[in-house]
Amino acid sequence: MIPLEAPELPGMEDFFPEPFLFEGTPFEFNRIMLVRMVAVVFICLLFGIGASRVKLVPGRFQGALEMALQVVRVNVAEAVIESPVLARRYTPALTVIFFGILALNLTGIVPLLHIAGSSVVGVPIVFAVFAYVLFVGAGIRAQGFGHFFKNQLFPPGVPWPIYFLLTPVEAFSTFVVRPATLVIRLLANMIAGHILLALTFFGTHYLLFYASGLLKGVSVLTFGASILVVLLEILVAVVQAFVFSLLTAVYIQLSVSEH
Repeated sequence: MIPLEAPELPGMEDFFPEPFLFEGTPFEFNRIMLVRMVAVVFICLLFGIGASRVKLVPGRFQGALEMALQVVRVNVAEAVIESPVLARRYTPALTVIFFGILALNLTGIVPLLHIAGSSVVGVPIVFAVFAYVLFVGAGIRAQGFGHFFKNQLFPPGVPWPIYFLLTPVEAFSTFVVRPATLVIRLLANMIAGHILLALTFFGTHYLLFYASGLLKGVSVLTFGASILVVLLEILVAVVQAFVFSLLTAVYIQLSVSEH
């Protein structure tokens, strides 16, 4: 009987796989990039097929897509952005953020992929920069360049000596903390989720195939824990996508409204 090879303990190296295409160039392609490409292709195909089959009386597939789109339109854009015109204007961008992050988050529980495309910092940064451009651009468009930055950095009704303290705080909070917290929140949750999933499935595999005696029975418990973690990760994936798009809408509203 050929002995089984012991499984490799999951760790941070999971997030930095070796490239298998274009190694040593700016276009290095590794497993994380492949996972991201799969997620992007899937979400584009999903909505592309839905758009190509639109009917006046929707079927189940079209109805499900419309309900999903309505979540962003009603519960994010219209619920946060006070102006109906602005809510309609920014709904497409908020929809891209929500479903893009959701697809990349859910790859962490897909067999053969096993890692969230958003669990490496590149994707959270891209979406945070997109959100940054959205809310700064919305403020400039609504108020004008000078008036927007004046309102953000010099809130009215404050004694002028206070501005020496308040203006740096406002600048740091608005233009640094907002995008940084978007990145950190998404990244930390996806990293933690991957490690938790990997450890529970690793424990199940190890106990089932390498433990002896009664310890093999413990694999039933760890497998049950793995299923619960998978369900938790689905919830976290949805919540993080929703929170990211919701905060982007909040920042847009704060930018277009005068203090």
